[in-house]
Amino acid sequence: MANIRNLDPGASPLDYYGSELRRLRVEADLKQGELGSIVFCTGSLIGQIETAHKVPTRELSERLDAALGTDGHFSRLVGLVLRSQLPSWFQAYAAMEAKATYISTYQAQLVYGLLQTEAYAKAVLGVRFDGDLDAQVAARLERQRVLERDEPPLVWVVLSEAVLRQEIGGAAVMRGQLARLLDLQERPWLKIQILPFEAGAHSGLMGTFNMLRFEGDPDLVYTEDFVQGHMTANPQAIREGSLRYDHLRAAALSVEDSAERIARVMEERYAHQPGSDGRGVA
Repeated sequence: MANIRNLDPGASPLDYYGSELRRLRVEADLKQGELGSIVFCTGSLIGQIETAHKVPTRELSERLDAALGTDGHFSRLVGLVLRSQLPSWFQAYAAMEAKATYISTYQAQLVYGLLQTEAYAKAVLGVRFDGDLDAQVAARLERQRVLERDEPPLVWVVLSEAVLRQEIGGAAVMRGQLARLLDLQERPWLKIQILPFEAGAHSGLMGTFNMLRFEGDPDLVYTEDFVQGHMTANPQAIREGSLRYDHLRAAALSVEDSAERIARVMEERYAHQPGSDGRGVA
């Protein structure tokens, strides 16, 4: 109980979520274990969320709304909670990404975050993160909700062929990830091109970058180093980024040929092997 009394609802979205859960649970005259039984989790998990020691999932939040009759209260709050789990230096970019009407990105090493499967994201984040990995993965997947909007942004992705061939998380994880890319190609507003090895020297050799466009606001260019991200609306940077991206698209395979390259790599490099489902590393 000391933890509950000391919880500051204004300290973070997670603290506020926890305090609201406790308040509404008490109003409903339910013990933690009783509420847990209703929403198919343990009373201990309810307690950990109420004391801001555990990050709730979107699925659990929807069940809490149904159990407590809160008209979507927790489903709305969980978006803020999950975004707060992103690295502090990345949160500003994620907020702008969610508002963009057009997203273009060149990725030299990894699949763009909006396109990652859960298993791939977990393998990527698990390499360098020693905190709540599940919360970090959930936060990354939460970003992808922008793709499910009634009017999603236009998205154009150029991936180095190295992204397809760099095995992340094992063959099964990679096969699932490449299958996801092929599925996404079916969406008319999302295009993926592969920059093949045979393209040689190209305008993306300086590294990964993203460009965001908005209705009525300046364009943005976003880059990262190994410490943090950098976002700018400087007109010269926008001009340079646009020129580099146009060159990358011109050097890349067509959308149709890119889909063929993805499928070929998936079959040749990550063909299913009996008895190997990749779950041990995903």
